[in-house]
Amino acid sequence: METPIRDLPPMNDPLGQSLYLLRLNGSLYCYSELTAPWGIEMPILEGKMMFHIITRGHCWLQVGDQTPIALANGSLALVPRGRGHRLFSSTDSPVENLLDIPVETISERFEIMHYGGDATGDKTNPRKNKDERTELTCGVLGFDHIAGRHLVDQLPKAIVIAPSDHGCNTTLTSILNLIQCEATALKPGGETVLTHLADILVIYAIRHWLETADEAQQGWLAALRDKYIGTALAAIHRQPDKNWTVSLLAKEVGMSRSGFSARFSELVGNSPKSYLTRWRMQIARSQLQQQSVPLAVLAETLGYNSEAAFSRAFKREMGVSPGSLAR
Repeated sequence: METPIRDLPPMNDPLGQSLYLLRLNGSLYCYSELTAPWGIEMPILEGKMMFHIITRGHCWLQVGDQTPIALANGSLALVPRGRGHRLFSSTDSPVENLLDIPVETISERFEIMHYGGDATGDKTNPRKNKDERTELTCGVLGFDHIAGRHLVDQLPKAIVIAPSDHGCNTTLTSILNLIQCEATALKPGGETVLTHLADILVIYAIRHWLETADEAQQGWLAALRDKYIGTALAAIHRQPDKNWTVSLLAKEVGMSRSGFSARFSELVGNSPKSYLTRWRMQIARSQLQQQSVPLAVLAETLGYNSEAAFSRAFKREMGVSPGSLAR
């Protein structure tokens, strides 16, 4: 079973714990050579993240009905919640569904795509085609555990890091260059290298947003950063099965009971008891939907003395019985 969790980063880094709990796993990578005009409609992929690295040329990204965002050479775009989105050479380019575009399958998880005007355009002017070419390295990654998903839910529709944003960050630039090399060289073990680099890249992108975005300074994310409440949240995430009380959590972080309770409610938006119950039920729902788990076992691992007590709490919190979700 997935819970309780013991192998987390230190308690004094609750944000690091949430990033760790993403448990990223790459499912598909694609290197694309695209010649204007071109446009690709990316499908909705629930429970997935998608990233795009522009390694040559430029393009536009549009998520939902948002204003298109210009992506220059060297840009990184992360769509963290699997939303459908569009990539195109210009905002008036025709768009085709990704699943309808032919690709060259290199392996189970790696593809190469050649698409756009180069296939049907001006064959007599190769210089024009070359100048209008865009090269992308894209990836689809899954993520795991309720703590990681809770973090993803706080992220914006898209995170874009322009070359100017990482101009002084040699590490990020090196990762982008390595991903480009691995995607184009197709050396033995390339998929494994890509997978690990992509994991690091996504963490960098999320961390960049957490450090720079005003929205990241509010709500649950702000609570994770708080010296006291962040430590309490980390304790709950690490041991959701423990019989946490307000007094015990206050002692854990070195605060008075009343001061802790007020601070927790102000930052998190609900009481410690409500948060603990909600957290347990989210874990339970995830477990019930993903694998066959006896209710009695699940109840015990989440700190309930009986299956009946667990079932009542689950129905009260989620509006349905746990048995209705059990696989």
